[in-house]
Amino acid sequence: MRFISFLLVFFLTVSSLDSYAQAYSLSQRENIMSAKKQFVCGLFKPSAGSRGWYVGIWHYKLPKEMVWVANRDRPLSKPIGELKVINTNLVLLDQYGNRVWWTNVTSTNLNKSPLIVELLDIGNLVLRYSNNVASYEWQSFDFPTDTLVSGMKLGWDAKTNINRTLRSWRGSDDPSSGEFTYAVEQNELAQSFIRKKGVPILRSDIWKTLNDVEETSETLSYGTYSITVTEEEATYFFRTTNESFFSVLRLSYDGLLNRTTWIPKPQQMWKPIMHILPDDACGSYNLCGANGLCRRDASPDCHCIDFFEAKYKEAWDLNDWTGGCERKTSLNCSSDGFVRLSEMKLPDISKSIVNRRIGLEECKDKCLEMCNCTAYANTNMKDGGSGCVIWFGDLIDLRKNNIAGQDLFVRLAATDAEAAAEANRKRKKKSTKMIMVIVGVAIVLLLGCIIFIMTCIWRRKKRPARAIAEAPIAATETSIGVLRCEPMDLLTVATATQHFSDSNKIGQGGFGIVYKGLLDNQTVAVKRLLRRSAQGMQGFANEVRLMASVQHINLVQVLGYCFEGDEMILVFEFLENSSLDTYIFDKTQSSKLDWEKRLLITTGIARGLLYLHQDSRNILLDKDMVPKIADFGMARLFGSDETEAATSTVVGTYGYMSPEYAIDRICSVKSDVFSFGVLVLEIISGRRNTEFFHTNEESLLNYVWRNWKEGKGLEMVDPVIVDSSPTFQPHEVLRSIQIGLLCVQECAEDRPAMSSVILMLTSERTEMEQPKLPGFSVGRFEIGSSSTKQQSWTVPDLTNSILEAR
Repeated sequence: MRFISFLLVFFLTVSSLDSYAQAYSLSQRENIMSAKKQFVCGLFKPSAGSRGWYVGIWHYKLPKEMVWVANRDRPLSKPIGELKVINTNLVLLDQYGNRVWWTNVTSTNLNKSPLIVELLDIGNLVLRYSNNVASYEWQSFDFPTDTLVSGMKLGWDAKTNINRTLRSWRGSDDPSSGEFTYAVEQNELAQSFIRKKGVPILRSDIWKTLNDVEETSETLSYGTYSITVTEEEATYFFRTTNESFFSVLRLSYDGLLNRTTWIPKPQQMWKPIMHILPDDACGSYNLCGANGLCRRDASPDCHCIDFFEAKYKEAWDLNDWTGGCERKTSLNCSSDGFVRLSEMKLPDISKSIVNRRIGLEECKDKCLEMCNCTAYANTNMKDGGSGCVIWFGDLIDLRKNNIAGQDLFVRLAATDAEAAAEANRKRKKKSTKMIMVIVGVAIVLLLGCIIFIMTCIWRRKKRPARAIAEAPIAATETSIGVLRCEPMDLLTVATATQHFSDSNKIGQGGFGIVYKGLLDNQTVAVKRLLRRSAQGMQGFANEVRLMASVQHINLVQVLGYCFEGDEMILVFEFLENSSLDTYIFDKTQSSKLDWEKRLLITTGIARGLLYLHQDSRNILLDKDMVPKIADFGMARLFGSDETEAATSTVVGTYGYMSPEYAIDRICSVKSDVFSFGVLVLEIISGRRNTEFFHTNEESLLNYVWRNWKEGKGLEMVDPVIVDSSPTFQPHEVLRSIQIGLLCVQECAEDRPAMSSVILMLTSERTEMEQPKLPGFSVGRFEIGSSSTKQQSWTVPDLTNSILEAR
């Protein structure tokens, strides 16, 4: 943001007649105002130490945001000047009458009307004839400086022979022409570049529209943008559809492309929302060198194309990728083949030819006919693909896009092409088997659901339904509903657990203690809710209602309940393999969970949470290592029509509580997403979140985030997974780490829904955002009233965090 000198007084009301004058006197107190007071044109000084004064345009409500500068390379020495129409040009004169800047228009127009200057309400300063409001002899929109505003085009126009280009400021307080440019470059196809002193540092995807001759528009949160690619034009512009918003696209003095949108807030305060390019390492032009492929879902970022190898291996291994890659096997022209790379950002088209009239098969044939052809692709992937683009020589600036990418066919020697085809056949075969397994599982689950429904109908006909403890619960609930689990008396349950003997205790969570028991020769797990629970009978009623109504492969089956006196007890199926944490945190047991099992367990937990939309910390494993959620903790805090609730008491498991729950006692389904994220990072790292607090280290979340941000994501992975697992897949692990970090974002609204989490876990085609800094660390101390002794609970200790640029 540019800070304008406090010496300026910006606003002086100017009558609408003045905006059509042929000359303006400019000073610190005299400016040109658009008719509806949307934009101002006048003198400004970027800072007190700046070397001169400039004529600029800014939004009326944002005087510090210059969107255009006239005399950027020739400042006025004093804040005195005059804008004047001389012949067919608009001229800026200094205090002595010397010409400082002018429009340099050569007009052949025979119009005899006077030329006038007008500042439009879109921020466009125009020079036009007084009797013609439809066309302009000159307009500032054709000569942008570093900023694009709504309705202003960027790009090439054959009719006017103008290529509208952004050029950065030289510094934060120096509007003179800087080192960076952003422009549309059109050979046979169009693409845009950010360049530093002419050297590319960022390249867009190839610009494509429907059939490459029409305009394409998309809706954004603040408006729409359009790309037009024809034989006469290759341009981009955006338009804000909400007049109360103000949005700009700016090339900063340090070479970043910023989208900034201001949203009006109460008391006329505006809130800027910024988006920056490049937004990750792969955004840098040709990061991986010739024939190198950049992938953000793998570590390191750079890889060679299939059947290529690093040209300078020692440098490559030290992450110096500038040398790029070369073929393992040379081409022989007559019998070469191709390997398909999917979801790609196509290479730089500077060395390519285009034929829009042929399809993909003909494109392949054309490429094979040319011995120097190295790759081909469709120019447009819509409706099955059309057009042909062929590359020659090395492939430059390759990136895997994950979504919204395109197929690229890279030429290989015949032996390599056959090996690639065989590998592809194996992948397809494996994929087909997986689909068959999934279909089979789906059929089994469907049959199971039908049998379960029919069983419920039969049981309801055989005996009347029983409700639990109507009298006590009636104070808070009018009806609990029909349950599918059995009511049990306290004596039976106590006898089954040897009167809640410590020797039978198998676990304890934030809501109660769990005992192993024996009922009718069946081993069960008995959960004895803590009598001091602040959620009380309401919580018990909610939990039983929920337990009685759900049926899912990843949820523990409830078998019975007991509600006598102060006792609130639930009886569950017993899970043979105990708790997940006994495996991932025990070095002697962790080897039993390879990466494939851990990923399946993570996905199973996610599916169970999606079904519940509730919190759970207690993950058990059955004899086949299928995860089952056993603690429906947050269920007790919600009513049937609520998605968020507040509680006066913090209850939950140490190390897993979300910031908003721990601080403000606000819980929602996003609180569960946070807990799930912590669990994912524990499963991958093999380390408890809580162990960091006891050693005074940074939290697990910050530890993972720091490694992720530094490109060392794999360094925090449990060595057991890496060393002993044949199923270890680095890109899957990195993707899972990214999912975990997204789930533990500090703001609840930044966390994904569990439905999105499952898509991200099960499909690499699902787009994922880059995680921000995770939620704060969590400390531990005593809470509760001064008159009652209660055990320790978890609440947050806030730590300041600094957001660093990537």
